[in-house]
Amino acid sequence: MKRTKIVATLGPATENKETLEKLVRAGLNVVRLNMSHGTYEEHRKKIELVREVEESTGIKIPVLVDLCGPKIRIGKIENEPLFLHRGDTIILTPEKEHEKGEIFVNYPYLDREVKIGETILLADGAFRLKVKDVKEKKVICEVVVGGPLTSHKGVNLPHSNLSIPALTEKDIEDVKFAVKEGADIIALSFVRKAADIIKLKNLLEELSAKNIPVVSKIEKPEAVENIDEILEVTDFLMVARGDLGVELPIEKVPVIQKTLIKKANRKGKAVITATQMLKSMVDMPIPTRAEVTDIANAVLDGTDALMLSEETAVGKYPLKVIETMANVIKEAEKIYPFKRYEDIKPDSLQDSLAKAACELAKSGNIKAIIAFTRTGATALAVAKFRPKVPVFAVTHDIKTGRKLNLVWGVDSCLTTPVESTEKLIAVSIHAVKERGIAKIGDKVIVLAGAPTGVPGTTNLVKIVEVK
Repeated sequence: MKRTKIVATLGPATENKETLEKLVRAGLNVVRLNMSHGTYEEHRKKIELVREVEESTGIKIPVLVDLCGPKIRIGKIENEPLFLHRGDTIILTPEKEHEKGEIFVNYPYLDREVKIGETILLADGAFRLKVKDVKEKKVICEVVVGGPLTSHKGVNLPHSNLSIPALTEKDIEDVKFAVKEGADIIALSFVRKAADIIKLKNLLEELSAKNIPVVSKIEKPEAVENIDEILEVTDFLMVARGDLGVELPIEKVPVIQKTLIKKANRKGKAVITATQMLKSMVDMPIPTRAEVTDIANAVLDGTDALMLSEETAVGKYPLKVIETMANVIKEAEKIYPFKRYEDIKPDSLQDSLAKAACELAKSGNIKAIIAFTRTGATALAVAKFRPKVPVFAVTHDIKTGRKLNLVWGVDSCLTTPVESTEKLIAVSIHAVKERGIAKIGDKVIVLAGAPTGVPGTTNLVKIVEVK
């Protein structure tokens, strides 16, 4: 059983029941919906499909709704493509009604917030402009790296301090949709500081959905600088290498990835590594050696999950992509650096009990750690210390069971609420026997709390023999 999870984006290549069932059985753990594309009706049908497949496979599948965030773009280019040559002068403007030859940018404060000498990037960094002058509603730029420019390409302002909110009006409507349709996880794009996450969490609380975890996507230089404050308030993290590699020198991305994963590991926050994991397999049935090595290195860095985008949304070989990623994960995990997690210090009593359970699991015939959890916190605490045995989360909350499918090494089991710890243990022992994790005579470690069903009361570590 692989411990590192796979997140895959649903799209035209995969939005049918037969294909999605195959992906889930091959190792897909989390389904991502990209709110940058598609209508609410299309996304609603995708969520219904996921629930159908969850029912038919018996495997819990969390739905991750990925918000667009404040993506700045140019407008329509007349008579496209517009060929930009090195040394050319072009004018960017936030005015929709503008003079011929100027290029509209959908950011109203463009002329107020960029400064002379700063760099502006277009089309994911393919075009590079240098700001030569700024006038009212006009930013005059020199082309440093050009080419054929087409409509609606993205704009990055890596050196500018932007006042644009991380949560846009569209995002707010998308969050309302996600809550209404029962999404399990929400990812916030272009996070810059802790306040961005708090704003989303406040919105979720207003919608009576404060238990939906938030993934903070790290794709801005400010977010890298503010990572410690972000980790204090976020539930999960995503290393979004696409925009990171545009806004920062691309050679810095590998070290940033390792740093972010290490920090998330130490805080016990699940982390996803994303972008171009198997991009060549959009069109080809086999990956490049570099992609395979990239997957293995992310696993060994300590990522909880790896994310696929166009590979499964529009690619020709979605099943082969999942199978390839799952196989590479399993190979990499044969040399997993478990010792690296031994020096992580517990931050709470719950952490201390979780670490004690992981230490106990090293000795004797221990087959699994069973964590009784209402909110998922106990299972997350165990996963933080990366035990060598499987972590089995037992919960009566389907939303908790689903979200834990994003977390390294955690499998979950849904039960009906019971009134005593003894009955919970009996139910969970039956479940691990059914899953083939343990057999009669094996031992498991149980993490529980009394009274049962009350969040934050984990106070018991017990070795139990399977009977």
